[in-house]
Parts: sequence; structure tokens; C-alpha cells
Amino acid sequence: MILENYHINYSLITNANKHLILFLHGFMGDIHEFDTAINLLKDNFSYLKVDLPGHGNTQVLGGDEYYTMPKIAEAIISLLDKLNITKCFLVGYSMGGRLALYLTLNFPERFYKVILESASPGLATKPEQIERVKRDAQIARKLARSTSKIDFAAFLFNWYSQPIFGSIKNHPEFKIMLESRLQNHPQELTKSLQFMGTGSQPSLWDKLPNNQISLLLMVGENDSKFIDINKEMAQVCRASQLKIINNSAHNIHFENTSEFIDNLKVYFQSTTLPAKR
Repeated sequence: MILENYHINYSLITNANKHLILFLHGFMGDIHEFDTAINLLKDNFSYLKVDLPGHGNTQVLGGDEYYTMPKIAEAIISLLDKLNITKCFLVGYSMGGRLALYLTLNFPERFYKVILESASPGLATKPEQIERVKRDAQIARKLARSTSKIDFAAFLFNWYSQPIFGSIKNHPEFKIMLESRLQNHPQELTKSLQFMGTGSQPSLWDKLPNNQISLLLMVGENDSKFIDINKEMAQVCRASQLKIINNSAHNIHFENTSEFIDNLKVYFQSTTLPAKR
């Protein structure tokens, strides 16, 4: 769909009289990030999936500022408007979780409940942000040097060696996930990292205590960094609850899909909503 400054690639799966979930993938993911979970959820909901700018087949038609979180959030809301979706559930993973939280805090009237998987509100202080921007710039330079599929595959293999991903490389479908990631374009991913990385995004810590939208914070038991972050989020935001998922690290929906969807169904289906027509 053509929006101002974007050509958004999306997929809308509608099931009669079922409320919709908007899924936002993580860094280096794409529109297929949650396909396994959606296939298991079947016709319990309707589903909207998008390729975020810098990923998949979505194209940025404007300048570099359209890779930033505020501009992307506006584009997501415009997409919902174009599709006549006034209100929905929202699920975001990692980078998509940071975007989901931004959407929740700035457009609360558009969402019933929100699941943040391995997400954060960004960094609280300017020195932390500056340091993270420097680190992301180093990663971006490595990405930019991935001029062949072999280079890009090596980058991805090193990326998933980070402690937050636990033993994801031992997962029987890791190679399939890696092949999916390879469909992205390193130069576009570089821009996403530069303009929507954790250091570049607006810090959301100050807004979090005033949030009134119900949040489920999902973190993997083997992702100690994000357990600490999400414990702090749960302390400052009364409208949130923390759920630590077994047998998983950062990428919960991939490593423990069954527990991910079980928690999603319980959380969303416990909501009393107006009948869908």
C-alpha cells in the first residue's frame, strides 16, 4: 500500500467476527516473523502483518527521517486508517516491541491490549543513548560491508551468538530462520539500525508510569538482561504484568512457540470487548 513517503508491504488475514492482532517483527525480521504462531492460533483472531521500513519489501520513498520511530509509528496508524481498523490488539517483538510501546503511549485509543516480547522503553539517560549510538554505528559499518550473501550470513551467525539469544543456534529450525533473514537487504537494515536503534529512539521511560493500556511483558528465562529491564518496567507501570517464559531466551515466539501462543490467547481472550461485526 502506498502511503505518504512509504510503500508498505503488508498481509491482512481476516476471520469473520474475530478481533484483529497487529504483529510487529524484530530487527532483521520480516512479514513472516510470526507465521508459525499465527498458523497455530488459526481462526481465533484476524491478523495484520507488516514489513517495517528497512525490512522485507517495504520501501521508504522519503528521506532518512522516515526510518525513525515517530515517522514509522505515524505510518502504522495511517495503514490502520486505510484498512478501516479503528482498534486492535498489538504484539511487538524486540525492535517491534519498542515500536509497539511507542504506539501504545502515543496512540492509546487504537489498542485494546498489548504484548511486548523482549522489549524495552529505550535508554533513560543521554550518556547511555550516546554510547549505544556509537555501538550501533560500529554494527552498522559491519552490516554495510556485507556485500555478498556469504558476508551477510557470517554477520547473522555472529549476531545470534550474542548472550541474549541463548542457545538459539541449536534450535532445529535455526537454519530456516537464518535463510529468511538473508532475504533482507543489508544497506536497508543499516538505515534501520542507525535511525531506529535503541540509542536513537525517543526514551519512553518517563511516559511509562502514566500508561493506562494493559501490557503483558514477555521475557525468556534465559535472557537475563531483558528480565532485569522488564522487571523495572513492571515496577513503574501499574498497567503491566510480567511473564517469564520457560525454555527460551530473547526470541520467545521462535524458541517456545506453544507457550507464547498459550499466553497470548489467555491474555487477549480474557478481555471483554464489543462484539465484532
